Amino acid sequence: RPREVQENRCMDLVLTAYNSLPYQTRPGTPGNITAWGDTLVPGMKCVAISRDLLDSGLVHNSRVLISLFPGDTFRVNDKMNLRFTKRMDIYMGQDVKKAKRFGKQKAEVCFIVDDSVQ
Repeated sequence: RPREVQENRCMDLVLTAYNSLPYQTRPGTPGNITAWGDTLVPGMKCVAISRDLLDSGLVHNSRVLISLFPGDTFRVNDKMNLRFTKRMDIYMGQDVKKAKRFGKQKAEVCFIVDDSVQ
């Protein structure tokens, strides 16, 4: 029987960028370990989400499409500090200059809804 196709859920979010460097993370933790315990490696296409987005259906390893990066799919591998809301951080390896150039932007982010992937 064909699987029912669901529409992706989209929303406009503020996007920033981050790196896997110890000074950018919680004191006493290595810079390349996420809040979910994943190990970040430069080149990975992943994001950190503000914790309020967990209520929107985004969970660990959810896949997202970001309008600023056509054709790329990102995985939710990290969570941001509680002070942030309606926000997503794009992982940019250890390239601090690239992250600073990216700055703060608004973009449409779509959650890929696929009930067959848990």
